Amino acid sequence: MSRTFAVIYILSQVFFSLNASGAEPTDETVALPTINQHLFSNDEERFYMYVYRTFEGQHSRPWTGGKYGFVRNKRRTNDGVICTKFHEGIDIKPIKRDSTGRPLDKVKSIGSGKVVHCNATSHHSSYGKYVVVEHNWGGGPFYSLYAHLSSIAVRKGQKLALGDNLGTLGYTGTGLNRDRAHLHLELGVLFSSRFTLWHDKYFTDTNHHGIYNGMNIAGLDVASFLLVKSKNQALTIPEFVSSIPIHYRIIIPRNQIRKGTPELLKRYPWMLQNDYRSDMPSIEISFSASGFPVTISSHKRSVSAPMLSWIRECQSKHEYHTKGFITGTGKHASLSKSGRRFIDLICGQF
Repeated sequence: MSRTFAVIYILSQVFFSLNASGAEPTDETVALPTINQHLFSNDEERFYMYVYRTFEGQHSRPWTGGKYGFVRNKRRTNDGVICTKFHEGIDIKPIKRDSTGRPLDKVKSIGSGKVVHCNATSHHSSYGKYVVVEHNWGGGPFYSLYAHLSSIAVRKGQKLALGDNLGTLGYTGTGLNRDRAHLHLELGVLFSSRFTLWHDKYFTDTNHHGIYNGMNIAGLDVASFLLVKSKNQALTIPEFVSSIPIHYRIIIPRNQIRKGTPELLKRYPWMLQNDYRSDMPSIEISFSASGFPVTISSHKRSVSAPMLSWIRECQSKHEYHTKGFITGTGKHASLSKSGRRFIDLICGQF
């Protein structure tokens, strides 16, 4: 083990130990961000905002399209009828509207933290006007994102307590109208502090959001997290993540990772599975179907480029189940062009 890596590893383990033992004070009290509390009363149709859907000639407005996960763009496949478009967060219906139908619900921080980004220009993002809050609850920084706001009531750098006002629910952004006004809420981890360099390598549009671009935040199922935590206040995000099903694993050559250690592991040491050995030629990252990194470990296999080492079998195209990151069908699968681009973001060699 190199001296540099040894120092990084020891510090990360000390950091993790502090968080796990409770020696570092944290405040993980979380709550829903609006007055719509129907998630907790098992009345999901009144909680989630519907989407417009046309499938095999039939028009509908399913509220399930507002949930987290693969909930949109239905297709008939060899696996049956499945949804193939992933929704990174949850869409929460407004409760109050004025006489013209404009939503009035205030949007509040789901927990204590600090405002790290405010996008006040609607057309700069498909999220419209949105706010990102960083939470230091232990185990690394976590980020909540509040999108489609009609107005923003906070500024970058502002410290927040649970329930502090962020703005007003709205319908700014792409593809929304007044009827479908909602709050899009995400909660997740940050991929890379070098996101801007990665974005400029692959895209020609302007990134107005720095590292707080939605593409750089891996969202988890915030509704499920809040439901489970309401029954077990001691639940931590690392514990919740450990229950996420693995959908595929990628082996990455260590020499293709910036400084030999994934930034994700330095920021979230609880992702480490088993010992992290610098003498191993590769690492392996286990991902959920959405591309959320669940575990990271050393790997003895030597590869010349990032490659798929395992994937959950299915009968239809793997792209339908992996946001297009994996191509092929059945036992024949590999990283797609967008998948290789995604892994490059994690590697940080740009």
